[in-house]
Amino acid sequence: MNYFTDAITAAIKLLLQFDPEIYLIVWTSLKIALIATTLAALIAIPVGILIAINTFIGKRMVLQLLNTLMAMPTVMIGLIFYGLLSRRGLLGDYGLLYSEPAVIIGQASLILPIIINMCVVAVQSADSRLLPTLKSLGASQSQLFLPLIKELRYVILAAVITGFGRAIGEVGAAMMLGGNIQGTTRTMTTAIALETSKGDFELGLALGIVLLIIAFSVNFILQQLNPGKHI
Repeated sequence: MNYFTDAITAAIKLLLQFDPEIYLIVWTSLKIALIATTLAALIAIPVGILIAINTFIGKRMVLQLLNTLMAMPTVMIGLIFYGLLSRRGLLGDYGLLYSEPAVIIGQASLILPIIINMCVVAVQSADSRLLPTLKSLGASQSQLFLPLIKELRYVILAAVITGFGRAIGEVGAAMMLGGNIQGTTRTMTTAIALETSKGDFELGLALGIVLLIIAFSVNFILQQLNPGKHI
Protein backbone atom coordinates (compact mmCIF):
# COMPACT_ATOMS: atom_id res chain seq x y z
CA MET A 1 0.00 0.00 0.00
CA ASN A 2 2.87 2.35 0.83
CA TYR A 3 4.30 1.74 -2.64
CA PHE A 4 1.08 2.83 -4.31
CA THR A 5 0.57 5.92 -2.12
CA ASP A 6 4.21 6.93 -2.62
CA ALA A 7 3.76 6.51 -6.37
CA ILE A 8 0.66 8.73 -6.33
CA THR A 9 2.55 11.39 -4.37
CA ALA A 10 5.46 11.25 -6.82
CA ALA A 11 3.07 11.42 -9.78
CA ILE A 12 1.32 14.50 -8.41
CA LYS A 13 4.71 16.14 -7.82
CA LEU A 14 5.64 15.52 -11.47
CA LEU A 15 2.42 17.21 -12.56
CA LEU A 16 2.86 20.18 -10.23
CA GLN A 17 6.45 20.64 -11.38
CA PHE A 18 5.14 20.96 -14.96
CA ASP A 19 7.47 18.28 -16.21
CA PRO A 20 7.97 19.19 -19.91
CA GLU A 21 8.01 15.54 -21.01
CA ILE A 22 4.59 14.91 -19.50
CA TYR A 23 2.97 18.00 -20.98
CA LEU A 24 4.44 17.33 -24.43
CA ILE A 25 2.84 13.89 -24.33
CA VAL A 26 -0.46 15.40 -23.15
CA TRP A 27 -0.40 18.03 -25.90
CA THR A 28 0.37 15.39 -28.55
CA SER A 29 -2.51 13.23 -27.33
CA LEU A 30 -4.99 16.11 -27.30
CA LYS A 31 -3.91 17.39 -30.71
CA ILE A 32 -4.17 13.99 -32.41
CA ALA A 33 -7.49 13.12 -30.75
CA LEU A 34 -9.07 16.50 -31.54
CA ILE A 35 -8.04 16.39 -35.21
CA ALA A 36 -9.21 12.78 -35.54
CA THR A 37 -12.54 13.56 -33.87
CA THR A 38 -13.10 16.64 -36.06
CA LEU A 39 -12.40 14.72 -39.27
CA ALA A 40 -14.59 11.81 -38.18
CA ALA A 41 -17.45 14.12 -37.14
CA LEU A 42 -17.40 16.01 -40.45
CA ILE A 43 -17.95 12.72 -42.26
CA ALA A 44 -20.04 10.82 -39.72
CA ILE A 45 -22.75 13.37 -38.91
CA PRO A 46 -24.05 13.85 -42.49
CA VAL A 47 -23.63 10.14 -43.27
CA GLY A 48 -25.54 9.17 -40.12
CA ILE A 49 -28.39 11.56 -40.94
CA LEU A 50 -28.54 10.33 -44.55
CA ILE A 51 -28.76 6.71 -43.43
CA ALA A 52 -31.47 7.56 -40.91
CA ILE A 53 -33.76 9.59 -43.19
CA ASN A 54 -33.55 7.28 -46.22
CA THR A 55 -34.95 3.84 -46.90
CA PHE A 56 -32.84 1.70 -49.19
CA ILE A 57 -32.03 -1.92 -49.93
CA GLY A 58 -29.43 -3.21 -47.51
CA LYS A 59 -30.07 -0.60 -44.82
CA ARG A 60 -30.40 -3.25 -42.12
CA MET A 61 -27.10 -4.78 -43.24
CA VAL A 62 -25.42 -1.36 -43.09
CA LEU A 63 -26.68 -0.86 -39.53
CA GLN A 64 -25.46 -4.32 -38.52
CA LEU A 65 -22.07 -3.54 -40.05
CA LEU A 66 -21.89 -0.28 -38.08
CA ASN A 67 -22.69 -2.13 -34.86
CA THR A 68 -19.96 -4.64 -35.66
CA LEU A 69 -17.40 -1.93 -36.41
CA MET A 70 -18.20 -0.19 -33.11
CA ALA A 71 -16.96 -3.28 -31.28
CA MET A 72 -13.90 -3.81 -33.48
CA PRO A 73 -10.69 -4.16 -31.41
CA THR A 74 -8.34 -1.22 -31.84
CA VAL A 75 -5.46 -3.52 -32.76
CA MET A 76 -7.52 -4.69 -35.75
CA ILE A 77 -7.76 -1.09 -36.97
CA GLY A 78 -4.02 -0.78 -36.43
CA LEU A 79 -3.37 -4.01 -38.32
CA ILE A 80 -5.46 -2.96 -41.33
CA PHE A 81 -3.86 0.47 -41.66
CA TYR A 82 -0.39 -0.89 -40.92
CA GLY A 83 -0.82 -3.11 -43.96
CA LEU A 84 -2.04 -0.18 -46.07
CA LEU A 85 0.60 2.34 -44.91
CA SER A 86 3.68 0.10 -44.74
CA ARG A 87 6.22 0.34 -47.54
CA ARG A 88 4.76 -2.66 -49.34
CA GLY A 89 1.19 -1.50 -48.77
CA LEU A 90 -1.22 0.26 -51.09
CA LEU A 91 -0.44 3.67 -49.55
CA GLY A 92 3.19 2.96 -48.72
CA ASP A 93 4.55 5.52 -51.18
CA TYR A 94 3.21 8.36 -49.02
CA GLY A 95 5.48 7.46 -46.10
CA LEU A 96 2.77 7.97 -43.47
CA LEU A 97 3.57 5.04 -41.20
CA TYR A 98 4.96 6.08 -37.79
CA SER A 99 3.72 9.64 -38.14
CA GLU A 100 0.98 11.79 -36.60
CA PRO A 101 -1.22 11.56 -39.74
CA ALA A 102 -1.13 7.75 -39.47
CA VAL A 103 -2.36 7.86 -35.86
CA ILE A 104 -5.02 10.43 -36.81
CA ILE A 105 -6.25 8.19 -39.65
CA GLY A 106 -6.39 5.20 -37.30
CA GLN A 107 -8.26 7.06 -34.55
CA ALA A 108 -10.68 8.71 -36.98
CA SER A 109 -11.48 5.34 -38.55
CA LEU A 110 -12.00 3.84 -35.10
CA ILE A 111 -14.56 6.43 -33.97
CA LEU A 112 -16.27 6.98 -37.33
CA PRO A 113 -18.80 4.12 -36.91
CA ILE A 114 -19.48 5.19 -33.32
CA ILE A 115 -20.53 8.70 -34.32
CA ILE A 116 -22.46 7.49 -37.39
CA ASN A 117 -24.38 4.94 -35.34
CA MET A 118 -25.21 7.40 -32.57
CA CYS A 119 -26.43 9.96 -35.14
CA VAL A 120 -28.64 7.32 -36.78
CA VAL A 121 -30.13 6.42 -33.40
CA ALA A 122 -30.59 10.12 -32.57
CA VAL A 123 -32.60 10.80 -35.76
CA GLN A 124 -34.66 7.64 -35.35
CA SER A 125 -35.41 8.57 -31.73
CA ALA A 126 -36.43 12.15 -32.54
CA ASP A 127 -40.00 13.39 -32.44
CA SER A 128 -41.88 11.31 -35.04
CA ARG A 129 -43.60 14.47 -36.29
CA LEU A 130 -40.36 16.29 -37.09
CA LEU A 131 -39.48 14.75 -40.48
CA PRO A 132 -43.07 14.65 -41.85
CA THR A 133 -43.54 18.30 -40.82
CA LEU A 134 -40.34 19.41 -42.54
CA LYS A 135 -41.20 17.47 -45.69
CA SER A 136 -44.74 18.85 -45.74
CA LEU A 137 -43.22 22.34 -45.73
CA GLY A 138 -41.37 21.46 -48.92
CA ALA A 139 -37.93 20.81 -47.45
CA SER A 140 -35.60 18.92 -49.77
CA GLN A 141 -33.27 16.24 -48.43
CA SER A 142 -30.38 18.69 -48.15
CA GLN A 143 -32.63 21.19 -46.34
CA LEU A 144 -33.44 18.60 -43.68
CA PHE A 145 -29.89 18.62 -42.32
CA LEU A 146 -29.76 21.93 -40.46
CA PRO A 147 -33.16 21.58 -38.70
CA LEU A 148 -32.27 18.03 -37.66
CA ILE A 149 -28.82 19.03 -36.39
CA LYS A 150 -30.34 21.96 -34.50
CA GLU A 151 -33.04 19.79 -32.94
CA LEU A 152 -30.64 16.97 -32.06
CA ARG A 153 -27.59 19.10 -31.28
CA TYR A 154 -27.11 17.76 -27.75
CA VAL A 155 -27.31 14.12 -28.82
CA ILE A 156 -24.96 14.77 -31.73
CA LEU A 157 -22.59 16.60 -29.40
CA ALA A 158 -22.72 13.60 -27.07
CA ALA A 159 -21.81 11.36 -30.02
CA VAL A 160 -18.81 13.54 -30.90
CA ILE A 161 -17.65 13.66 -27.27
CA THR A 162 -18.02 9.89 -27.00
CA GLY A 163 -15.85 9.58 -30.09
CA PHE A 164 -13.25 11.93 -28.62
CA GLY A 165 -13.18 9.90 -25.41
CA ARG A 166 -12.61 6.71 -27.38
CA ALA A 167 -9.89 8.36 -29.48
CA ILE A 168 -7.89 9.82 -26.61
CA GLY A 169 -8.05 6.55 -24.67
CA GLU A 170 -7.02 4.39 -27.64
CA VAL A 171 -3.73 2.52 -27.41
CA GLY A 172 -3.54 -0.38 -29.91
CA ALA A 173 -3.74 1.50 -33.21
CA ALA A 174 -1.72 4.42 -31.85
CA MET A 175 1.12 2.08 -30.90
CA MET A 176 1.09 0.19 -34.21
CA LEU A 177 0.69 3.19 -36.53
CA GLY A 178 2.63 5.81 -34.58
CA GLY A 179 5.46 3.73 -33.21
CA ASN A 180 5.38 5.60 -29.86
CA ILE A 181 8.07 8.04 -31.03
CA GLN A 182 9.04 10.57 -28.36
CA GLY A 183 7.97 14.11 -29.21
CA THR A 184 6.03 13.03 -32.29
CA THR A 185 3.58 10.18 -31.86
CA ARG A 186 3.87 9.31 -28.17
CA THR A 187 0.40 9.66 -26.69
CA MET A 188 -0.67 9.30 -23.08
CA THR A 189 -1.88 5.72 -23.50
CA THR A 190 1.20 4.50 -25.38
CA ALA A 191 3.48 6.31 -22.93
CA ILE A 192 1.68 4.72 -19.97
CA ALA A 193 2.22 1.27 -21.50
CA LEU A 194 5.89 2.01 -22.24
CA GLU A 195 6.84 3.68 -18.96
CA THR A 196 5.10 1.06 -16.83
CA SER A 197 6.88 -1.74 -18.69
CA LYS A 198 10.17 0.10 -18.06
CA GLY A 199 9.39 0.30 -14.35
CA ASP A 200 8.71 4.06 -14.31
CA PHE A 201 5.36 3.63 -12.59
CA GLU A 202 5.27 7.22 -11.32
CA LEU A 203 5.38 8.76 -14.80
CA GLY A 204 2.78 6.30 -16.07
CA LEU A 205 0.56 7.11 -13.09
CA ALA A 206 0.96 10.86 -13.66
CA LEU A 207 -0.22 10.45 -17.25
CA GLY A 208 -3.07 8.25 -16.04
CA ILE A 209 -4.19 11.00 -13.67
CA VAL A 210 -4.20 13.52 -16.55
CA LEU A 211 -6.21 11.07 -18.65
CA LEU A 212 -8.80 10.76 -15.87
CA ILE A 213 -8.96 14.55 -15.48
CA ILE A 214 -9.57 14.97 -19.22
CA ALA A 215 -12.31 12.30 -19.17
CA PHE A 216 -13.97 13.98 -16.19
CA SER A 217 -13.70 17.43 -17.78
CA VAL A 218 -15.24 16.28 -21.06
CA ASN A 219 -18.20 14.73 -19.27
CA PHE A 220 -18.60 17.77 -17.01
CA ILE A 221 -18.72 20.08 -20.04
CA LEU A 222 -21.34 17.84 -21.64
CA GLN A 223 -23.44 18.00 -18.46
CA GLN A 224 -23.22 21.79 -18.40
CA LEU A 225 -24.12 22.15 -22.08
CA ASN A 226 -26.99 19.72 -21.86
CA PRO A 227 -28.77 19.75 -18.51
CA GLY A 228 -31.98 17.85 -18.03
CA LYS A 229 -33.68 15.45 -20.36
CA HIS A 230 -31.14 15.44 -23.21
CA ILE A 231 -28.46 13.68 -21.14
